[in-house]
Amino acid sequence: MAILVYAEHDNKELKSATLATVTAATQMGGDVHLLVAGAGCQAVAEQAAKVAGVSKVLVADNAAYANQLAENVSLLVKDLAAGYSHIVAPATTTGKNFLPRVAALLDVSMVSDITAVVDANTFERPIYAGNATATVKTSESIVIVTVRGTAFEPAELTGSAAIEAVATATDAGKSSFVKEELAVSDRPELTSASIVVSGGRALASGENFTKYIEPLADKLGAAVGASRAAVDAGFVPNDMQVGQTGKIVAPNLYIAVGISGAIQHLAGMKDSKTIVAINNDPEAPIAGVADYFLEGDLFTVVPELTAKL
Repeated sequence: MAILVYAEHDNKELKSATLATVTAATQMGGDVHLLVAGAGCQAVAEQAAKVAGVSKVLVADNAAYANQLAENVSLLVKDLAAGYSHIVAPATTTGKNFLPRVAALLDVSMVSDITAVVDANTFERPIYAGNATATVKTSESIVIVTVRGTAFEPAELTGSAAIEAVATATDAGKSSFVKEELAVSDRPELTSASIVVSGGRALASGENFTKYIEPLADKLGAAVGASRAAVDAGFVPNDMQVGQTGKIVAPNLYIAVGISGAIQHLAGMKDSKTIVAINNDPEAPIAGVADYFLEGDLFTVVPELTAKL
Protein backbone atom coordinates (compact mmCIF):
# COMPACT_ATOMS: atom_id res chain seq x y z
CA MET A 1 0.00 0.00 0.00
CA ALA A 2 1.38 3.38 -1.02
CA ILE A 3 0.03 6.82 -0.19
CA LEU A 4 0.32 9.85 -2.46
CA VAL A 5 0.49 13.21 -0.68
CA TYR A 6 0.12 16.40 -2.69
CA ALA A 7 2.70 19.01 -1.70
CA GLU A 8 1.49 22.57 -1.40
CA HIS A 9 4.17 25.12 -2.27
CA ASP A 10 4.92 28.37 -4.11
CA ASN A 11 7.61 26.93 -6.40
CA LYS A 12 10.18 28.10 -3.83
CA GLU A 13 9.40 26.32 -0.57
CA LEU A 14 6.99 23.85 0.98
CA LYS A 15 4.04 25.17 2.96
CA SER A 16 3.76 24.04 6.57
CA ALA A 17 0.38 22.43 5.86
CA THR A 18 2.20 19.87 3.71
CA LEU A 19 4.38 18.79 6.63
CA ALA A 20 1.31 18.24 8.83
CA THR A 21 -0.36 16.31 6.01
CA VAL A 22 2.64 13.99 5.75
CA THR A 23 2.33 13.27 9.48
CA ALA A 24 -1.31 12.27 8.96
CA ALA A 25 -0.38 10.11 5.97
CA THR A 26 2.28 8.20 7.91
CA GLN A 27 -0.39 7.27 10.46
CA MET A 28 -2.39 5.58 7.68
CA GLY A 29 0.42 3.07 7.09
CA GLY A 30 2.37 2.25 3.94
CA ASP A 31 4.99 4.10 1.93
CA VAL A 32 4.41 7.83 1.56
CA HIS A 33 5.20 9.49 -1.76
CA LEU A 34 5.13 13.28 -2.05
CA LEU A 35 4.00 14.87 -5.32
CA VAL A 36 5.53 18.24 -6.19
CA ALA A 37 3.74 19.79 -9.18
CA GLY A 38 4.97 23.18 -10.34
CA ALA A 39 7.34 25.00 -12.67
CA GLY A 40 10.96 25.63 -11.73
CA CYS A 41 10.27 23.79 -8.50
CA GLN A 42 13.47 21.78 -8.06
CA ALA A 43 14.25 23.60 -4.81
CA VAL A 44 10.89 22.47 -3.44
CA ALA A 45 11.60 18.88 -4.50
CA GLU A 46 14.91 18.92 -2.67
CA GLN A 47 13.23 20.24 0.47
CA ALA A 48 10.47 17.64 0.10
CA ALA A 49 13.08 14.87 -0.04
CA LYS A 50 14.12 15.83 3.49
CA VAL A 51 10.64 15.39 4.98
CA ALA A 52 10.67 12.57 7.53
CA GLY A 53 8.42 9.67 6.58
CA VAL A 54 8.57 10.28 2.83
CA SER A 55 10.17 7.48 0.78
CA LYS A 56 9.89 9.04 -2.68
CA VAL A 57 9.32 12.51 -4.17
CA LEU A 58 7.60 12.73 -7.55
CA VAL A 59 8.32 15.93 -9.46
CA ALA A 60 6.03 17.19 -12.24
CA ASP A 61 7.95 20.25 -13.44
CA ASN A 62 6.00 21.80 -16.29
CA ALA A 63 4.52 25.16 -17.23
CA ALA A 64 1.04 23.62 -16.98
CA TYR A 65 1.51 23.38 -13.21
CA ALA A 66 3.19 26.75 -12.64
CA ASN A 67 0.21 28.13 -10.74
CA GLN A 68 -1.24 24.78 -9.66
CA LEU A 69 -4.51 25.32 -11.48
CA ALA A 70 -7.01 22.78 -10.20
CA GLU A 71 -8.13 21.78 -13.70
CA ASN A 72 -4.58 20.72 -14.62
CA VAL A 73 -3.45 19.29 -11.29
CA SER A 74 -6.56 17.11 -10.96
CA LEU A 75 -5.78 15.41 -14.28
CA LEU A 76 -2.19 14.77 -13.18
CA VAL A 77 -3.25 13.22 -9.88
CA LYS A 78 -5.92 11.14 -11.60
CA ASP A 79 -3.31 9.69 -13.97
CA LEU A 80 -1.05 8.78 -11.02
CA ALA A 81 -3.85 7.39 -8.85
CA ALA A 82 -3.73 3.81 -10.11
CA GLY A 83 -0.59 3.07 -8.14
CA TYR A 84 -1.93 4.29 -4.78
CA SER A 85 -4.39 3.20 -2.11
CA HIS A 86 -4.70 6.75 -0.67
CA ILE A 87 -4.50 10.25 -2.12
CA VAL A 88 -4.06 12.93 0.52
CA ALA A 89 -3.83 16.73 0.43
CA PRO A 90 -3.97 19.61 2.91
CA ALA A 91 -7.47 21.00 3.59
CA THR A 92 -6.46 24.41 2.23
CA THR A 93 -8.00 26.41 -0.60
CA THR A 94 -5.74 24.51 -3.01
CA GLY A 95 -6.59 21.08 -1.66
CA LYS A 96 -10.29 21.87 -1.44
CA ASN A 97 -10.19 23.07 -5.04
CA PHE A 98 -8.54 20.18 -6.86
CA LEU A 99 -9.07 17.04 -4.76
CA PRO A 100 -12.89 16.86 -5.12
CA ARG A 101 -12.27 17.02 -8.89
CA VAL A 102 -9.94 14.03 -8.56
CA ALA A 103 -12.61 12.15 -6.61
CA ALA A 104 -15.14 12.90 -9.34
CA LEU A 105 -12.76 11.77 -12.08
CA LEU A 106 -12.14 8.50 -10.21
CA ASP A 107 -15.85 8.15 -9.31
CA VAL A 108 -15.21 7.76 -5.59
CA SER A 109 -16.36 9.71 -2.55
CA MET A 110 -13.87 11.51 -0.31
CA VAL A 111 -13.42 12.34 3.36
CA SER A 112 -12.70 16.00 3.99
CA ASP A 113 -10.98 17.96 6.74
CA ILE A 114 -9.89 15.06 8.95
CA THR A 115 -8.46 15.80 12.39
CA ALA A 116 -7.40 12.28 13.43
CA VAL A 117 -6.50 8.95 11.84
CA VAL A 118 -8.05 5.90 13.50
CA ASP A 119 -6.80 3.42 10.88
CA ALA A 120 -6.17 3.31 7.14
CA ASN A 121 -9.87 3.63 6.32
CA THR A 122 -11.30 5.33 9.42
CA PHE A 123 -10.95 8.98 10.32
CA GLU A 124 -12.31 11.66 12.63
CA ARG A 125 -13.60 14.96 11.28
CA PRO A 126 -15.44 17.92 12.85
CA ILE A 127 -19.12 18.48 12.10
CA TYR A 128 -21.72 21.05 13.19
CA ALA A 129 -19.18 23.90 13.10
CA GLY A 130 -16.79 21.93 15.26
CA ASN A 131 -19.30 21.21 18.02
CA ALA A 132 -19.16 17.48 17.40
CA THR A 133 -16.69 15.00 15.95
CA ALA A 134 -17.77 12.29 13.54
CA THR A 135 -15.87 9.05 13.08
CA VAL A 136 -16.24 7.99 9.46
CA LYS A 137 -15.14 4.83 7.65
CA THR A 138 -14.75 4.61 3.90
CA SER A 139 -14.87 1.47 1.76
CA GLU A 140 -13.77 3.13 -1.47
CA SER A 141 -11.10 1.40 -3.58
CA ILE A 142 -9.01 4.57 -3.45
CA VAL A 143 -9.23 6.60 -0.23
CA ILE A 144 -9.20 10.34 -0.88
CA VAL A 145 -8.68 12.59 2.13
CA THR A 146 -7.99 16.23 2.96
CA VAL A 147 -6.21 16.95 6.23
CA ARG A 148 -6.70 19.84 8.65
CA GLY A 149 -3.12 20.97 9.15
CA THR A 150 -3.62 22.38 12.63
CA ALA A 151 -4.64 18.95 13.95
CA PHE A 152 -1.28 17.27 13.28
CA GLU A 153 2.28 18.08 14.22
CA PRO A 154 4.46 18.99 11.22
CA ALA A 155 6.88 16.32 10.04
CA GLU A 156 10.54 17.10 10.66
CA LEU A 157 13.05 17.69 7.87
CA THR A 158 15.29 14.79 8.80
CA GLY A 159 14.59 12.37 5.95
CA SER A 160 16.35 11.45 2.73
CA ALA A 161 13.97 10.38 -0.04
CA ALA A 162 14.63 9.58 -3.69
CA ILE A 163 13.52 12.13 -6.29
CA GLU A 164 11.85 10.92 -9.46
CA ALA A 165 10.60 12.96 -12.42
CA VAL A 166 7.06 12.54 -13.71
CA ALA A 167 6.86 12.75 -17.49
CA THR A 168 3.08 13.27 -17.66
CA ALA A 169 2.01 16.88 -18.30
CA THR A 170 -1.55 17.80 -19.18
CA ASP A 171 -3.07 21.22 -19.79
CA ALA A 172 -6.84 20.92 -19.60
CA GLY A 173 -7.20 24.16 -21.56
CA LYS A 174 -10.17 25.17 -19.43
CA SER A 175 -8.59 27.92 -17.36
CA SER A 176 -5.66 30.29 -17.32
CA PHE A 177 -3.85 32.16 -14.60
CA VAL A 178 -4.53 35.91 -14.72
CA LYS A 179 -2.88 37.44 -11.64
CA GLU A 180 -2.50 37.25 -7.91
CA GLU A 181 -2.56 39.99 -5.31
CA LEU A 182 -0.59 39.17 -2.20
CA ALA A 183 -0.90 41.02 1.08
CA VAL A 184 2.63 41.91 2.16
CA SER A 185 3.31 41.88 5.90
CA ASP A 186 6.28 41.66 8.21
CA ARG A 187 4.16 39.67 10.64
CA PRO A 188 3.96 35.85 10.66
CA GLU A 189 1.54 34.12 8.31
CA LEU A 190 -1.80 33.68 10.08
CA THR A 191 -2.26 29.92 9.77
CA SER A 192 1.29 29.07 10.87
CA ALA A 193 1.87 31.74 13.56
CA SER A 194 2.57 30.59 17.12
CA ILE A 195 0.75 33.66 18.50
CA VAL A 196 -2.38 35.26 17.03
CA VAL A 197 -4.12 38.45 18.18
CA SER A 198 -7.64 38.78 16.75
CA GLY A 199 -10.10 41.63 16.91
CA GLY A 200 -13.86 41.68 16.61
CA ARG A 201 -16.68 44.03 15.77
CA ALA A 202 -16.26 45.77 19.13
CA LEU A 203 -13.18 47.52 17.68
CA ALA A 204 -15.70 49.65 15.74
CA SER A 205 -13.32 50.65 12.91
CA GLY A 206 -10.29 49.68 10.89
CA GLU A 207 -8.42 52.59 12.46
CA ASN A 208 -8.88 50.98 15.86
CA PHE A 209 -7.34 47.74 14.57
CA THR A 210 -4.30 49.81 13.66
CA LYS A 211 -4.34 51.69 16.95
CA TYR A 212 -5.03 48.85 19.39
CA ILE A 213 -4.57 45.39 17.83
CA GLU A 214 -1.46 45.89 15.71
CA PRO A 215 0.76 47.37 18.47
CA LEU A 216 -0.11 44.45 20.74
CA ALA A 217 0.61 41.97 17.95
CA ASP A 218 3.93 43.66 17.17
CA LYS A 219 5.01 43.46 20.81
CA LEU A 220 4.30 39.72 20.80
CA GLY A 221 5.59 38.97 17.29
CA ALA A 222 2.10 37.77 16.50
CA ALA A 223 -0.10 37.47 13.44
CA VAL A 224 -3.29 39.55 13.29
CA GLY A 225 -6.68 37.92 12.77
CA ALA A 226 -10.29 39.04 12.87
CA SER A 227 -13.80 37.76 13.33
CA ARG A 228 -16.17 37.54 10.38
CA ALA A 229 -18.19 40.41 11.83
CA ALA A 230 -15.12 42.66 11.68
CA VAL A 231 -14.38 41.56 8.11
CA ASP A 232 -18.00 42.01 6.98
CA ALA A 233 -18.00 45.49 8.51
CA GLY A 234 -15.02 46.37 6.32
CA PHE A 235 -12.58 46.95 9.18
CA VAL A 236 -9.97 44.55 7.75
CA PRO A 237 -9.52 42.45 4.57
CA ASN A 238 -11.04 38.97 4.40
CA ASP A 239 -7.67 37.18 4.36
CA MET A 240 -7.50 37.98 8.08
CA GLN A 241 -10.74 36.17 8.92
CA VAL A 242 -10.52 33.34 11.43
CA GLY A 243 -13.40 30.90 11.59
CA GLN A 244 -15.40 28.20 9.88
CA THR A 245 -15.55 30.19 6.63
CA GLY A 246 -12.13 31.75 7.15
CA LYS A 247 -8.80 30.37 8.27
CA ILE A 248 -8.36 27.59 10.81
CA VAL A 249 -5.65 28.38 13.35
CA ALA A 250 -4.21 26.54 16.34
CA PRO A 251 -1.42 28.71 17.76
CA ASN A 252 0.23 28.32 21.14
CA LEU A 253 -1.48 31.56 22.20
CA TYR A 254 -4.68 33.07 20.81
CA ILE A 255 -5.80 36.47 22.12
CA ALA A 256 -9.38 37.40 21.22
CA VAL A 257 -10.11 41.10 21.66
CA GLY A 258 -13.72 42.25 21.51
CA ILE A 259 -14.90 38.96 20.00
CA SER A 260 -18.11 37.50 21.39
CA GLY A 261 -17.30 33.99 20.16
CA ALA A 262 -19.93 32.99 17.65
CA ILE A 263 -19.94 29.26 16.96
CA GLN A 264 -18.43 29.84 13.50
CA HIS A 265 -15.47 31.76 14.96
CA LEU A 266 -14.86 29.19 17.68
CA ALA A 267 -14.68 26.48 15.02
CA GLY A 268 -11.63 28.22 13.60
CA MET A 269 -9.59 28.72 16.78
CA LYS A 270 -10.79 26.52 19.63
CA ASP A 271 -7.86 24.12 19.19
CA SER A 272 -5.43 26.87 20.22
CA LYS A 273 -3.19 25.75 23.09
CA THR A 274 -3.99 28.79 25.28
CA ILE A 275 -6.91 31.15 24.68
CA VAL A 276 -7.09 34.62 26.24
CA ALA A 277 -10.26 36.65 25.80
CA ILE A 278 -10.69 40.36 26.51
CA ASN A 279 -14.36 41.33 26.60
CA ASN A 280 -16.73 43.47 28.66
CA ASP A 281 -19.40 40.76 28.62
CA PRO A 282 -18.70 37.87 31.01
CA GLU A 283 -21.58 35.94 29.42
CA ALA A 284 -20.02 36.04 25.95
CA PRO A 285 -19.73 32.53 24.42
CA ILE A 286 -15.96 32.87 24.12
CA ALA A 287 -15.74 32.85 27.92
CA GLY A 288 -16.67 29.18 27.76
CA VAL A 289 -13.54 28.22 25.81
CA ALA A 290 -11.07 30.80 27.15
CA ASP A 291 -8.31 29.71 29.50
CA TYR A 292 -8.06 33.31 30.71
CA PHE A 293 -10.92 35.80 30.52
CA LEU A 294 -10.32 39.46 31.26
CA GLU A 295 -13.54 41.41 31.76
CA GLY A 296 -13.06 45.04 30.82
CA ASP A 297 -13.19 47.76 28.18
CA LEU A 298 -10.77 46.79 25.43
CA PHE A 299 -9.97 50.44 24.72
CA THR A 300 -8.55 50.66 28.25
CA VAL A 301 -7.22 47.14 28.73
CA VAL A 302 -5.35 46.65 25.46
CA PRO A 303 -3.19 49.81 25.63
CA GLU A 304 -2.32 48.98 29.26
CA LEU A 305 -1.43 45.39 28.34
CA THR A 306 0.68 46.58 25.40
CA ALA A 307 2.50 49.11 27.59
CA LYS A 308 3.29 46.47 30.23
CA LEU A 309 4.64 44.13 27.58
